[in-house]
Amino acid sequence: MVMGLHPKYLSSFWRTQYLLLCMDGPLPHHKRHYIAIMAAARHQCSYLVGLHMGEFLQAGGDPEWLQGLHCAPQKLRNLNEINKILAHRPWLITKEHIEALLKTGENSWSLAELIQALVLLTHYHSLASFVFGCGINPEIDHEGGHAFQPPSPRSCDSSPASEEGVSGSGGRDAMQEVEVLMERMKLLQECQLEEDEVTQEEMETRFELEKTESLLVAPSVDIVEHSLPHNVLCFVEDPGFGYKDFTRRGEQAPPTFRAQDYTWEDHGYSLINRLYPDVGQLLDEKFQVVYNLTYHTMAMHRGVDTSTLRRAIWNYVHCVFGIRYDDYDYGEVNQLLERSLKVYIKTVACYPEKTTRRMYTHFWRHFKHSEKVHVNLLLLEARMQAALLYALRAITRYMT
Repeated sequence: MVMGLHPKYLSSFWRTQYLLLCMDGPLPHHKRHYIAIMAAARHQCSYLVGLHMGEFLQAGGDPEWLQGLHCAPQKLRNLNEINKILAHRPWLITKEHIEALLKTGENSWSLAELIQALVLLTHYHSLASFVFGCGINPEIDHEGGHAFQPPSPRSCDSSPASEEGVSGSGGRDAMQEVEVLMERMKLLQECQLEEDEVTQEEMETRFELEKTESLLVAPSVDIVEHSLPHNVLCFVEDPGFGYKDFTRRGEQAPPTFRAQDYTWEDHGYSLINRLYPDVGQLLDEKFQVVYNLTYHTMAMHRGVDTSTLRRAIWNYVHCVFGIRYDDYDYGEVNQLLERSLKVYIKTVACYPEKTTRRMYTHFWRHFKHSEKVHVNLLLLEARMQAALLYALRAITRYMT
């Protein structure tokens, strides 16, 4: 229903998910659902875990496996390490992880099976981000409750500000936010036309600055830590392993992933298409649809070119996962994404289980719900592409 606010994206999403779960592929159907459960459990997403437990049984899966990861076959359990890293710190994936899964033996994976498993894992990690970002997740302590209600399609055109009753000075501030953002976008677009040359060194400095600054962007401390329900916890080994900023002070940071060295268009797409035909095509289409999706509106304005804003959101997600574009000026991120939006983006992309209703209502207070859902779709796809790039690069290194 919530994705349905953007029908063009929804049809692309359904085609991909249908291919992953229902069409011919190297993995049996029940195992695909089990992998979905493993992925969703990493982010404590009881909504998706519950959904796929049902699907797993319908596909003829052994109910015993649902007692926890320890009851699953060793081959599936071997995925645990890569599931954990992909969900929280994908930059740590190496060709050795790939090698360990493909090594000969009764529990080894074929390359085709592994590609399908990796796409499923990244798909469900990202979908968990969307679920939490839009408040679709049932509250843990409360049957049928929600962390916050997803907007009903009927209310997609009312702004959160009007629903929250932002009146008086709060309403004026929210209006002003929109005007300031519009002005900044216009200025950036004009500067791009003038093409003031920024040196490569300067571009790199701005990226490093943004990456370091993202350390300070964290959810507020008042977030309640839920204890995990057993039916989710039983699929998680090493629950303490989570996202960790890779540029921690005083630590050796992993090298930045330069997007130009391993791009989705030139490298990832062709590798995935070779090993898992059709899915590469559908993933590419889904990335394109969401990246280019626009209605030329922004809050109460029409006829707006939002391309710089969409690109800033996409590149900021990749930035918090350590990916840098040589041709992008990261100064734009600071110009266009105010702090409350950065907190929201980083939380939803990196530790979605910590998302709160307050974070959702506090960014872009005068924007429509459908526009905020649009942001969540950008986060979902940017996050999925970032994790896939790390995984596919490791496979390429293994193969060469």
